Formats: sequence, C-alpha cells, structure tokens
Amino acid sequence: MRMVGLTGGIGAGKSAVAARLAALGAVVIDADRLAREVVEPGTPGLAAVVEAFGDGVLAADGRLDRAAMARRIFGDDAARATLEGIVHPLVRARTAEIVAAAPENAVVVNDVPLIVEKQMSRLYDTVVVVFASLPTRLDRLVRLRGMSEQEARARIAAQATDEQRREVADVAIVNDGTPKDLDAAVAAAWPAIAGQA
Repeated sequence: MRMVGLTGGIGAGKSAVAARLAALGAVVIDADRLAREVVEPGTPGLAAVVEAFGDGVLAADGRLDRAAMARRIFGDDAARATLEGIVHPLVRARTAEIVAAAPENAVVVNDVPLIVEKQMSRLYDTVVVVFASLPTRLDRLVRLRGMSEQEARARIAAQATDEQRREVADVAIVNDGTPKDLDAAVAAAWPAIAGQA
C-alpha cells in the first residue's frame, strides 16, 4: 500500500486533483469530508463541539453551523485548538478504518489541507502539493465560494506559504490553467505519485 499526502492552499484546486486521482484508481480519503462526517447530528463529535462552544454553533436544523463555527475560531488560536482536539482524533480513527479496508496494493491519497501546518509530511511515502497563483486562488474563492476578497486574503494568509509547501513537495501540480491542462498535469504526475516512476 502506498500512502500519499495531498495538500495545497485554499483555492488551489486540491479537490479537483483528488477527483482526478480517484479516476486513475487511487483510494481518496478526504479529511475535510471526514471532518464534516464526524460532527453530523447525533454523533459524539457534535456533542463534544456543543459542550465546548455552546449551541450557538448549531444551525436551526441541529447541524453544525460551519460558518458560525468558522467565525468563532478564526483568529482565536485557543478556540481553534479546542475544535481540532475534538475533531482530529475522530478523523484519524475514521481514516484508519478506510485504510484498513483498502486493497493491499492500493494507492491511498490522503487529501489533508494541513499537512504542512501540522508537520505531517513524514507520514506519507509521497507528498503531492497543488499550487495556483494568488490571483487564480482569489478569483476562485470570491467567484466560486462567495467570499469577499478581504476574507479570501485572510484565509490564504492564515495558511502555510507556497515556499513552505515547496519544501515538503515530492510532486508539484500547478493548477492555473484549464480543466484539460489539469487532466494532463495529473496524468503526467501519476507514475511518481503511484510509485511507478
């Protein structure tokens, strides 16, 4: 089994790369999706979040109000650490279940936004980093995710820099072009990602 870490800054297109890797046969584990799954209504994760932050982080339907939670922790390192202390162990446990169920010869791609920030690169056989220029990332965050430019810039600034990501990258994929360009870049990188190069 080959363990691959996939990361990139917000708006770089990490999810688009993950989808293409899945199409090539990789088992993709999306940490963000798992982080949502472990705080679904009725889970111990959501109960722990409400106990720590109060029910002001719940939406009217009883689900976690992700926007309210983001506002609560953004810029508050202690609050963010509390949330991560609840969610990250649950995500790690769910990840271990998925890995255990994967075929022995699988290429397991762990789509993890914070590989650099949490110094996790050593956990993987290969680290793939998706890069995109700042203007491209800002455009995607404003146009596709509905952020203000100021909010987008603040989110980018709160993450690792491209230079820090380059230091851990075994494979770099640039995603500034068209979807067809990205298809070609991922296909070209696949042998190195899968350990066939």
